[in-house]
Amino acid sequence: MALKAHALYDFLAEAGNNELSVKEGETLTITNRSIGGGWIEAQNSRGDVGLVPEDYIEFGKQLPSFPGAAAPPPSVGNVASPDLSIFDSYAPAASAPAQYQVDAGALSPQPGTPDTPVSPYLSSPDEASNGNDPWSVWNSDPSGGSNNNWASNPEGTQTGSAASQGHPQAYQGPDIYPYPYLIDYTGADCDEWDDEWDDSTGGYPESESGEGGAMQRGGAHAPSMKISLNKFPGFSKPGPELYLLCKQPAKGKEKLTIYMGEVGPVWSYPETQLDCVVADPKKGSKLYGLKSYIEYQITPNTTNRPVNHRYKHFDWLYERLLDKFGSAIPIPSLPDKQVTGRFEEEFIKMRMERLQGWMTRMCRHPIVSCSDVFQIFLSYKDEKDWKTGKRKAEKDETVGVMIFTTIEPEAADLDPVEVEQKCEQFSRFTKAMDDGVKEILTVGNEHWKRCTGPLPKEYQRIGKAFQNLSSVFNSSGYQGESTLTDAMTAAGKTYEEIAQMVAEQPKKDLHFVMETNNEYKGLLGCFPDTIGVHKAAIEKVKEGDKLVAAGKISTHDKVTMAKRVSTMSYSLQAEMNHFHSNRIYDYNRVMQLYLEEQVKFYETIAAKLRQAHSQFTTM
Repeated sequence: MALKAHALYDFLAEAGNNELSVKEGETLTITNRSIGGGWIEAQNSRGDVGLVPEDYIEFGKQLPSFPGAAAPPPSVGNVASPDLSIFDSYAPAASAPAQYQVDAGALSPQPGTPDTPVSPYLSSPDEASNGNDPWSVWNSDPSGGSNNNWASNPEGTQTGSAASQGHPQAYQGPDIYPYPYLIDYTGADCDEWDDEWDDSTGGYPESESGEGGAMQRGGAHAPSMKISLNKFPGFSKPGPELYLLCKQPAKGKEKLTIYMGEVGPVWSYPETQLDCVVADPKKGSKLYGLKSYIEYQITPNTTNRPVNHRYKHFDWLYERLLDKFGSAIPIPSLPDKQVTGRFEEEFIKMRMERLQGWMTRMCRHPIVSCSDVFQIFLSYKDEKDWKTGKRKAEKDETVGVMIFTTIEPEAADLDPVEVEQKCEQFSRFTKAMDDGVKEILTVGNEHWKRCTGPLPKEYQRIGKAFQNLSSVFNSSGYQGESTLTDAMTAAGKTYEEIAQMVAEQPKKDLHFVMETNNEYKGLLGCFPDTIGVHKAAIEKVKEGDKLVAAGKISTHDKVTMAKRVSTMSYSLQAEMNHFHSNRIYDYNRVMQLYLEEQVKFYETIAAKLRQAHSQFTTM
C-alpha cells in the first residue's frame, strides 16, 4: 500500500543533499519512512524522489500499489557496508618490528576458534541495522539477548558493525545535526583523495592502515546513497599480547609519565598549554587549474608562525595519531569528507569550525600535543622540513599496543582484580554518557527543525491575522479607528519580527550545544576500541595459569604480563581522568553560553511585546 501525504508548508531543497523541494498543498507519495531524525523520503507527481522534513507534511490514506509500479529505493540503513575494523589478534609477528616479536604459538587460538580473519562484510541484517552505534558490538550476544560483558568481545573479535556508516563522529546529516551536508556518492571527483602525496614515502592515495583502514580511496562506486566517507577508527594492529609478551620493550627517548594526583593517576602535563588557531581558508589549484582545494592557515601559540595545510594533511595527521596512540588514547575522527559542495562558503565555514574544535582537543591532550608528529604538523619550517617529518612519522615503530612500552607509572603495580574493576567502571560510564549525548542530539535536532520551520510559520500566521483584522477594522470608516488599527498592525509586525528571531536563534545558542555534543559523541565512539584493548589484555592475564600449565609461557612471563596490564590500567585511568576534566570544563562553558543567549533572546522578545502593548490605549 502506497502512503500518500500532502505538504503543509513550502520547502526548498539544498542542492546536492538528496532533498526534495515541495509546495504547500502538494501531494506526495511516501517511499521510505525509516530515514530517521525527522526526515522521510517522498516522491512527487513528476517522479522526483528526495528527503522532506516530516514536520512539513501531513499523512493521508494508503493507496494500493499496482503491478509494474516502481519500487521505492531501499533504505540506506539496510545496506550492509564493508566492515572497516578487521583486527586479527593472532597475527602479531607478521606486522611487528623484529624487536617486538613474540612467540605466536604461546597464544594460538583454542580448538574450534576460527584462525582466519573476520569477514569484511556484515553477515546479517541485524549487524547493518546497528547503524553507526559503536557500542552495539558490546551490547548483544549471539543469542539475541543483552550482554554488557565486553570481555566476550575483546579487540580483534568484534565484527565492527559500527563501521557500516562511518565513524560515529562523522557528520551523518539531518539525523544528527540540522546542517544536511549529505553526499550523493556517484563517483564525483574529489581532489583531496585522488591526489598523490608530494613525493613522500607511503603513497597516501592507498589507505596506510591496510584492510582495517578506511574505505579504499578511489574504490568501486556504490549505488547512489547517503554515505559517510570518513573512516571508522578500527585497528589493523596486533592484539595486546604483542606488548604483554614482548621480550625487549622499546627503549627510546619517548617516556610518558603517569603520576598520582588528587583524582588518581594523571598524565604529566606540559608547563605551557599548547593552542592553535585555524583560520583564513583559501582556495588553491593545481594542474593549471584543473584541480582545486581549500587550504587552511594554522597558527600555534608556541611560534605564532602560521603554517598551511589542506584537509588531506589533517587526514594524514589523524591516521598517524590513530596508529600511534589509538590503543591507549581515544582519537576522535575528523569532520566528515565532502564530495559535492565543498567549495561553498557555508560548508567551508562549518568545516573550519570543526577542524578548529578537533585541533583544540588534540592541543589540550598532554601526550598528543607533545608528540613529534603533532609538533611537526604545527611548526614545520619549510617544505623540506615537512616532508622529512612526515617520513619520520611514517617509519615510527612505537605504534599500536607498543605505545604502552613508553608509559612509566610512578606508583605500585595494581592487583589484577582492581584493574578489571576499573575497566568495568569506565566502560559503564562511557556507555551511559554516550546514550545521554545521543538523546541531547536527537532532542536538539528536533527543536532546531521546529524553530526553523513550523514555529516561525505559526508566529507569522498570528502576525498576519492581526494585520488582516486591522485592515478590516480600518475599512469601517468609523472615526477614531486609527489608534486601534495602528496598534494592531504594529502588534502583527511584532509577531513577524519574533518569527524571524525564533528562526535565527538556534545559530546563536543551540548550535554550540549541538557541536559540543556532536564532538563528544565522536570521542565516546572511540572508547569501545580503546577499552577493548584493555579488556583483551585482562583476559590474556586470566589465562596465565593455563598457559603456564601448557608450557606455552614461563612463570616469569606470567608475572610480566600482570605487571604490564597494570601499566595499561594506569594509562586508562589517566586518560579517563583527563576526559572527565575536559568534560566538566566543556559542558560548564557551553551551558553557560546557551543559557546566556536564551536569556537575551527572551528578554528581547519581552521588550518587543511591551513596546507593542504600550501602543494600545488604556480604556
